Amino acid sequence: MMDQAPVLMIVVPVFASLALTLIGPLGHRAAYGLLIASLSLSLTASLAMLVQVVQTGRAVHYRMGDWMPPMGIELVIDHLSAGVLALVGTCSLLTAIYSLHTARQDNPDRLHHYYALFALLVAGLLGMTAAGDVFNLYVLLEISALSSYGMLARGRGPAYYATFRYLVMGTIGACFYLLGVGYLYIMTGSLNMADLAEILSRPELRESVSVRIGFTLIILGIWIKMALFPLHAWLPNAYSRAGTTTACLIAPLMTKVSVYVMLRMMYTVFSADYVFQQIAWSRLVIFLASAAAVLGMITALSQRDLRKMLTYIIVAEIGYLTGGAWLANTAGYTGAVYHILADGIITLCLFMAVGAIIYRTGESRAAAMQGIFQRMPVTAAVFLVGAASVLGIPPTCGFFSKWYLLQGAVQAGAWVFVAALIIAGLVAAVMFFKLLEKAFFGRLDDLMIEKSNGKPGTAALKIRMDEAPLTMLLPLVFTGAALVGLGIYTNEVVQYLIRWSVPSGI
Repeated sequence: MMDQAPVLMIVVPVFASLALTLIGPLGHRAAYGLLIASLSLSLTASLAMLVQVVQTGRAVHYRMGDWMPPMGIELVIDHLSAGVLALVGTCSLLTAIYSLHTARQDNPDRLHHYYALFALLVAGLLGMTAAGDVFNLYVLLEISALSSYGMLARGRGPAYYATFRYLVMGTIGACFYLLGVGYLYIMTGSLNMADLAEILSRPELRESVSVRIGFTLIILGIWIKMALFPLHAWLPNAYSRAGTTTACLIAPLMTKVSVYVMLRMMYTVFSADYVFQQIAWSRLVIFLASAAAVLGMITALSQRDLRKMLTYIIVAEIGYLTGGAWLANTAGYTGAVYHILADGIITLCLFMAVGAIIYRTGESRAAAMQGIFQRMPVTAAVFLVGAASVLGIPPTCGFFSKWYLLQGAVQAGAWVFVAALIIAGLVAAVMFFKLLEKAFFGRLDDLMIEKSNGKPGTAALKIRMDEAPLTMLLPLVFTGAALVGLGIYTNEVVQYLIRWSVPSGI
């Protein structure tokens, strides 16, 4: 069974998606149980791969149909992809558990169809991460995209319009990527990533204009999928209008997996030497990343809708990730990879906390934070941990990822990026302090029940607590604990996982 783990973690959600479309008459409980069971098996397989890669120090190669690469389809799980697979599996399972009440609220009809899209999206994200060739990565990218379109379109308000914009931009990004793959195939005759890397290292191809065009198209397509500034306009409305469960699944994973794909293309298919010597876009990309970090946080500060605020924080975090990846040094790369893991959990934590607040208050504006520490103390405490992670306060993982990014920026002399990280952090502090002030000191008139204590002229005021249901609270608490746990074990994550994936040449 262990030998089949690489394919099982993808195939199990695919077959679960098929089964979920057929079990509608059995009710929502059966659909929920099947989704949880399939994602649990998928997570178990991805964790098994992570343990095997760390213990052996070697990548796991799985050949579909036992066809030898580069002709056959191959799944490759190395130190870089193993961590992202564990992130996808963990976040998807936690979101599935969280969804018992929110998914029914957002999807009162055909819930089993919604869960089928959920499972298919997870399968696509896992497949993108494990794919060993650039064409099947595109196929799985489209599976993920189509699933996400269906889930987002079932959101609130003008979700159809926001999803249509996302569909148009996503299709443009996918077309750019596919055209770039076509250029590479014409020049090399191969689609396998390892084979492409070997062929593209030849001197005659390093100077090829066609290869350069292929690289440019692929990176532009990925940047659209990542929502890198200024290609981010589709993201805020699409994510903020989504249902609670949809936002909790898509917001932490779609952009992070896209950043992973960018790293895979830069360092596995091409090379650090090609990217930073032949292409030499570093200064421009770091400037765009810095603008994304600062403008994303400033725009988030101006929002009155909690989920829209969180979506602009995602735009800023994409700036952090992209800047770290293009610093061309080990510290920057380490910070970028670590921040993929950290920010995935941070985003999940904040979206779950905000989702729980909206579920109880029925309000998505910042006013919903009034008195939350008295009314929903557990939810508010976990929200505080998530905010501390965004701000980079130790011992949360956000501190360590930003420390590596700052270290890499100083080593590279990228002072614009250093300034952007500091300014964005200060803006984020103002934003979260405003929210936490409402949460701590918001008026409590509607939350209090006056009761006599039996003495004349005196009364006792009792605050009515109204926490989220247990199925929402448990995953939320787990994400808060994970933010601290990942921070405490930063050295182990870097030493046993990230350092093994650092490419040569940086």
